[in-house]
Amino acid sequence: MGSSDSAFVGRIPEIYERLLVPLVFAEPARHLAAAVLEGDPQDVLETAAGTGVLTRALVAGGAASITATDLNEPMLAAAQVLCPSERVRWEVADALALPVPDASYDAVACQFGVMFFPDKVRGYAEARRVLRPGGSFHLNAWDRVEANPAWCVVSDALNAAAGEAPLLFLRRMPYGYHDPDVIGRHLEQAGFEETTVERMTGTSVADAATTATAICQGTPLRSEIEAHPVLDVEQATEIATEALLREYGAGTFEAAISWFQASAS
Repeated sequence: MGSSDSAFVGRIPEIYERLLVPLVFAEPARHLAAAVLEGDPQDVLETAAGTGVLTRALVAGGAASITATDLNEPMLAAAQVLCPSERVRWEVADALALPVPDASYDAVACQFGVMFFPDKVRGYAEARRVLRPGGSFHLNAWDRVEANPAWCVVSDALNAAAGEAPLLFLRRMPYGYHDPDVIGRHLEQAGFEETTVERMTGTSVADAATTATAICQGTPLRSEIEAHPVLDVEQATEIATEALLREYGAGTFEAAISWFQASAS
């Protein structure tokens, strides 16, 4: 994983929150928050909190105190503005090396962050370490890109135009950790005794230009495009828009999204 794969900087946090959250993150966050809050935790640690879509769902759905962490300070800065709750403490932290004592939380949650962990088992072991006895860990990870067809359309179109320098970020990172058996095995290797991994489905709703802008400019794919020898961000966004228009037509369209929701105790 290159450093740019996990760098949510520049304009990415603003576009991520404005376009990507309603497009693909809000629906999974509601499901994950419900799973976390089912055990009525008093203290929740969130890793890879991003701009706080899961944090806000946790605040709205329960009474727990939340420590929301992320490796990217710009994402947390955006999150704090959007969620000024006194029950949330914000902290820049690495999920693989948490500055947290053992047995400090009733639940740990990670929404679409584990794909970026360079060592999944180590990240999961850190979550287990900070849990109290009987605590639970809940995570989301995207299904394969083919099960998220709007993203697959964009990936295929960009790579058809990329020549000899393919744009691999989407398949490598957000959609690169999509085997439920592997997820379950990694959780067990980290020391969790009871695990469940469930495939979830939902729907993204937007027009072609919004979807293309969200994907090309609101994720670290933007950094990969900016470093590309042939394409620039505006060209890539236009190519993605045209491909989505061919696939779905003008106006608002619905596209399936698919992800895995896992719980471990």
